[in-house]
Amino acid sequence: MKKFFLLFALFLSPMMAMANVGGCGEVHCESAPVDLHNKESLQNGAKVFISYCLGCHSAKYLRYERMAQDLEIDPKLVSEYMMFTTDKIGDPMDTKVDKKEQAKWFGNAPPDLSLETRLRSPDWVYTYLLNFYPDDKRPWGVNNRVFKDVAMPHVLTNMEQELGPEGYEEAVGDLVNFMTYMSEPSRTERESLGWWVLAFLAILFVPVYLLNKEYWKDVK
Repeated sequence: MKKFFLLFALFLSPMMAMANVGGCGEVHCESAPVDLHNKESLQNGAKVFISYCLGCHSAKYLRYERMAQDLEIDPKLVSEYMMFTTDKIGDPMDTKVDKKEQAKWFGNAPPDLSLETRLRSPDWVYTYLLNFYPDDKRPWGVNNRVFKDVAMPHVLTNMEQELGPEGYEEAVGDLVNFMTYMSEPSRTERESLGWWVLAFLAILFVPVYLLNKEYWKDVK
């Protein structure tokens, strides 16, 4: 019995550790409005990400072309309004700022955000972006209730002032929705395929069950 509980504890510990990855510390984690079928939200989130995040952060595991296809954005519009002048539609979404220079400015180069919502959870990222506050003691004049003494400035502050609290929360929700899509672009396709597979197995079960029943009838 002791061995059983020991094995159970060893099995449970990694799961508990993973569950705590998305924790927001002393701040209550807000529920991110993630809806990967809401194309309007995803399109607006892409606009916010490219306008406010891509200047410092890269998203090198997603290509502009894939984003345009999945989010139903005209590739011409992506090329004209959502890309750096030297980029091509097939290129990954990558910042053009030198990493060494970024390290001088922030202490460390800003991380790639392709998989950030999978690492932290959408709720963590959403809550983090909603919890910047003024702090004159910090180099950029702001701090964060979720990530204390974070080196990142509040890059969305102008948008927050322009949109007000409700509009800002909606825009941040769209941004996190897009980042969630960005972390796994094939997710909706995979989920859709999964339902077809389950339907196929359910249909297949009927003849298999009847065949099994007919076979064992003569074996008795």
